[in-house]
Amino acid sequence: MSLKGLIDDLVSANHILFKEGVVDGFGHVSVRDERNPERFLLARSIAPATVRAKDIMEFGMDGEALSPRGRKPYLERYIHSEIYRARPDAVAVVHSHSPALIPFGVTGTSLRPVYHMGGFLGSATPIFEIREAGGPATDMLIRDRKLGAALARSLGRAPFALMRGHGAVAVGGTLKQAVYRAIYAEVNARLQAEAMRLGPVTYLNDDEAANASRTNEGVIDRPWELWKKRARE
Repeated sequence: MSLKGLIDDLVSANHILFKEGVVDGFGHVSVRDERNPERFLLARSIAPATVRAKDIMEFGMDGEALSPRGRKPYLERYIHSEIYRARPDAVAVVHSHSPALIPFGVTGTSLRPVYHMGGFLGSATPIFEIREAGGPATDMLIRDRKLGAALARSLGRAPFALMRGHGAVAVGGTLKQAVYRAIYAEVNARLQAEAMRLGPVTYLNDDEAANASRTNEGVIDRPWELWKKRARE
């Protein structure tokens, strides 16, 4: 894909995540630069719904902008840089404060797949506890590489992780996959919370989750095109 095509898709990802209720004025999405895997693309510090091609900046693996030209980067860009450093397989990262996910990061209830679209969540969703890396008096934000690296360690090889009292991160082998996971983690969280109010929940087992995830990942273009259309409207 050309650089222009990659930037266009990243702009679309920002708009999609807003339209689908995953981000609001806060949150961000990045993609690894296909020309140089030691760099990634991320918008300047503005609301995702307002991102345009001119707002996309290039960053190194230290989380610093290569050519800022007066544009202010997101404070939490180290979420992206440290996950890319720790995960060579990661091509895209979404950070959000999805409302339905927050309760699962602050209670003893694990986020687990209740239907096939959430299969990628597997049997357990990691939770990042910032106090273990930053002490008891942070503002909950990933302000530096140390905290970003701690988050990446909590994520491990998982496709998704919760951040206690803050939000979540979704990782994908493509931009479309990361967006898909961010959206359906939010949907799964809403459904799981509703199901738990009704009674005991039957979750997907490991084989069901893995097989459903594999099937869904083969047709990601279908929802992506719908989401793009809806975002344009």
